[in-house]
Amino acid sequence: MKLWKKLAFTGVSALMVGTLAACGGGSNASSNSEGSDSITLQMYQIGDKPDNYDALMEVANKRIEDKIGAKVNINYIGFGDYEKKMNVIISSGENYDIAYANNYVSNAQKGAFADLTELAPKYAKDAYDALDEAYIKGNLVNDKLYALPVNGNVFAQQVLTFNKPLLDKYNLSIDGIESYADAEKVLQEFHKKEPNTAAFAIGQGFKVQGDFDYPLGNTLPFAIDLNGDKAKIINQYDNKTYVDLLRTMHSWYQQGLIPSDAATSSKDYPLEGNTWLLRGETQGPFDYGDTILSNAANQELVSKSITVPLKSTGQAQMANFVVSNTSKNKEKAVEFLGLLNSDAELLNGLVWGIEGEAWEKVDGTDDKIKLLDGYQPKTHMSAWNTGNNAILYTQESITDEMIATRDKSIEEAETSPILGFSFNTDSVKTEISNISNVMNQYMDGLNTGTVDPDETLPKLLEALDKAGYEKVLTEMQKQYDEFRK
Repeated sequence: MKLWKKLAFTGVSALMVGTLAACGGGSNASSNSEGSDSITLQMYQIGDKPDNYDALMEVANKRIEDKIGAKVNINYIGFGDYEKKMNVIISSGENYDIAYANNYVSNAQKGAFADLTELAPKYAKDAYDALDEAYIKGNLVNDKLYALPVNGNVFAQQVLTFNKPLLDKYNLSIDGIESYADAEKVLQEFHKKEPNTAAFAIGQGFKVQGDFDYPLGNTLPFAIDLNGDKAKIINQYDNKTYVDLLRTMHSWYQQGLIPSDAATSSKDYPLEGNTWLLRGETQGPFDYGDTILSNAANQELVSKSITVPLKSTGQAQMANFVVSNTSKNKEKAVEFLGLLNSDAELLNGLVWGIEGEAWEKVDGTDDKIKLLDGYQPKTHMSAWNTGNNAILYTQESITDEMIATRDKSIEEAETSPILGFSFNTDSVKTEISNISNVMNQYMDGLNTGTVDPDETLPKLLEALDKAGYEKVLTEMQKQYDEFRK
C-alpha cells in the first residue's frame, strides 16, 4: 500500500470519492457554489430508497453539518435503470456532485469525473489511508485515480444464494453445488412445486459469472480467462466455457426456471420474502459467509461459491464513488466522502439504521451491537455501497476468530493478472462506442437465456466485427503486453 500511496502523492494516481446518489424529483444542481456558508451536496446512488430515508438523513445531516458545514441530498435510481439514466445525466452535462460510478473507466477517460489525485489525500485522508493497495491499483486510469472506492470486499467470489425457508419447505438439498449446472436439479424440483415463483430470480442487467476478469468491465466483450492463457485478452462471448454458461441459461429459460420477461424486466426480487428461490450474489471477507445477506433478508440464506476468490479490477471498482467534473463543490464533496468513510457514528447510523430503534451497543463494548425489532429491510442503507466496512460495528455473532479469518483471507487472496491495467481508449473511442451499442442489443437476451446462444452469437460476433472489434482488441493487447513487462 505504501508504494501506491507514494505514487498517488506524486501525481501518478488519484482518488475519486463518492457516496450516495440522487435520482428522481427535485433539482440535481448543488444548492450553493464553493465558498457558500450552506451547501447541500447532490448525489446519485444505485438501488432502492430506504422507507425511512427522511429519518435516517435527519440524523446523518446533523452530524455532517456539524463536522463539515454541509448537508447531503440522496436520491436513488433502481439497479435496472441506473446505467441508462446516468449515461443521460453525464452526457447532458448536468450539475451534480457525487455519484456511484457508472462505466467508471470510460467515463473517467471522457473527462466526466474530477481528478482526485491531490484532493483525496488532502480532504479524505483517513479514508484514503485505509484502502488496500488493490483498491488503488485497480482504479488507476491513465496513471490517475478517479474514484474513492468503498473499503469492503476487496476480494470476492460469485455465489449462488438460496432462500433457506423455501429449501426447507420442500426438503431440497444444495449439497455439492459448485456451478450453475449443478443447481439445475434443485431449480427443476422447486419449479414443479411453485411454478409461479421465480426459481432463478434475474432480470435486465444480469451477467453470467465465471472465472474471468474484464479490462473495461463485463458489459464489453474483452476478458481474461483466469483458467486459461492469462497473457491473452479474449472475447468471452467467443469462449467455450462462457458460451456453455449461456447455453445453461437458455436451457433454464426454456424450462421456465428464469422469468419469461427477464431480458426487459427491472422487477425487484427483494432478499426478504419468498418471491425467489435462487439469486446471484457477490460475497467477500466482510460478509462473514452468509451473515450479512441473512441480516439484510431478515431470514436465513445459504450460498454456494461458483468462482475463485479474487482481487480483481472489477472488485476494486465494485463500489466506486466519483465526483462530477461539473460540481461546484469538489473539495466539499471529497470532504464529505472522507467523513462518511472514517466517521463510525455517521456510517453506522446509515448502514445499521437509527440507534435505539434498529440496534443498540452491547454493554461494555465499543463496536459490538445487538439488533432490535426495528432492524427491518428498507430501514437502512447497504454496507457494500455506502462506506468503509472496516469501521462498521459487528453483531455479537461475529467472533474475534471470524474477524481474524477475515483479515487473513484478505492478505492471502489471489490477485488478478490485470489488476492495475488501465486501457487507454483514445485511439479507439469510436470503435468502443460502436461496440457498446452492439452489446446493448444482445447482452440482456444472451445473459438471461432469453435467446438461443447458438443462433444469436454468430450475429453478435459479426456485428462486433463490423463495429471495429479487432482494432480495439489489437490495441488493447498491445497495451496489456506493455503492462505485463
